[in-house]
Amino acid sequence: MQKKMLVAALAGAALLVGACATIARPGPVGNRAVPEPARPVDLTQYMGRWYEQLRYEASFEKDMDEVTADYSLNPDGSVKVVNRGRRAGAKAFSESVGKAKVADPATNAKLKVSFFGPFYGNYWILDHADNYDWSIVGEPSGRYLWVLTRAARPSPDVLDRLRKRVEALGYDASLIRVTRHDAD
Repeated sequence: MQKKMLVAALAGAALLVGACATIARPGPVGNRAVPEPARPVDLTQYMGRWYEQLRYEASFEKDMDEVTADYSLNPDGSVKVVNRGRRAGAKAFSESVGKAKVADPATNAKLKVSFFGPFYGNYWILDHADNYDWSIVGEPSGRYLWVLTRAARPSPDVLDRLRKRVEALGYDASLIRVTRHDAD
């Protein structure tokens, strides 16, 4: 009897966690959804190393700098995601490995990414440079924002233009955190 109750409790907890992951919660940009991605994405050009420049602070990235994301295509068409960063005062980098799958094959701009087994979150490439030198990433609620560049330290002019583009997309500039890249 206790075993059946334990199994039922675990199943109920899993169902609750899954439901919470899919419930839309408004983010810092307000109750409206962020805009649809601006244009299609060539996944082969998107692969490689990206340096995070700006973001909305999230609990899983709290106080992290020197953040990079490395993307590579898997044989099955999914994307291997390796995120690295260093917390303030830490000597070693933290690393998370995940998997992304294309959710919108017509544009490749909407992906689903998972770092925790069967639970996937939205990863939308909202805009990018023609030559893939920069990318702005978010998700439908506006809770998350990442501004990525190929250069660890892009020029102040590039960062200013990216900040203005992020604001034009509806993000609150006062909530943006700058990511430092000191050790590169």
